[in-house]
Amino acid sequence: MSPTRQDAWSQDEDLLLAEVVLRHIREGGTQLQAFEEVGKQLSRTSAACGFRWNSFVRKQYKSGIELAKKQRKELKKQSIPTDQEITNEIVAEETPSSAAARSEGITFQAVVRYLENLQKQAAAASSIEESRDKSIQKIKELEKKSYSLAAENERLAKNLKAIEEDYRSLIEIMERARKMVVLQEEDRQQKVKFQMDKNGNLERVEK
Repeated sequence: MSPTRQDAWSQDEDLLLAEVVLRHIREGGTQLQAFEEVGKQLSRTSAACGFRWNSFVRKQYKSGIELAKKQRKELKKQSIPTDQEITNEIVAEETPSSAAARSEGITFQAVVRYLENLQKQAAAASSIEESRDKSIQKIKELEKKSYSLAAENERLAKNLKAIEEDYRSLIEIMERARKMVVLQEEDRQQKVKFQMDKNGNLERVEK
């Protein structure tokens, strides 16, 4: 048995977690079952998977969760009927003229009508499945785009921080240079003195 992992989650692991949880939601399973399934695949505990889902991944898949719940309702409507439901539906579709034959068994026409109706339901379910697959593919594409944008945003943030640090360094250098110029000017002025010439005029004399 492999040891339980406690390292950081990768984007691929987050994606797997989301796919499994959404599938369980669609199929009427529980999130706990999903966490256990993902935990076995990633060598993580179900508790760790649950914490990762609730603290981070779930926020990225709000639309996906709503879609999965909607699909679960649709699948319930398209669920396979029981034998008793089939019999009731066939009997309900019988015409008054065929009611007398009920005591001898279900009529062929009723069976044909039921099968035609079942075929229509299967076609509708197939359309829903196709729509679901397209939606899942769209969600995956948007997820990849979201991850790419997040990485680009992080890179730009690092570049901005580096530029800000360079700007502060430049300001500090300019400030030191300004102070040096001021000090040199003050020093130069302190070295200047005046004296009286023979005509009684003041003249500046460098020290």
